[in-house]
Amino acid sequence: MNFKQMIQSMDQETYIKLKRAVEIGKWEDGTQLTSEQRELSLQAVIAFEIEQNMDDTQRTGYVDTEKSTCHSGDTPLDNLEKNDPSPMKWHS
Repeated sequence: MNFKQMIQSMDQETYIKLKRAVEIGKWEDGTQLTSEQRELSLQAVIAFEIEQNMDDTQRTGYVDTEKSTCHSGDTPLDNLEKNDPSPMKWHS
């Protein structure tokens, strides 16, 4: 079975387990993922989302740039200097 066939045969439960493992860096039994396992699992998660035609807003890594605003103090992110050491503040 190749990667594409594996993704096409993957069920929702497996997808959820893989996604959770990537998020926390551990399998359900608490065993730490190796960097290779994490990378391959993330690839499988993303491929599954594409295969299932998930809406962009539901896909792994989606960032809503329309609603998201990042500011450090009162200074818009666009105007910050690249080497600005001040901490960023997230606003919702």
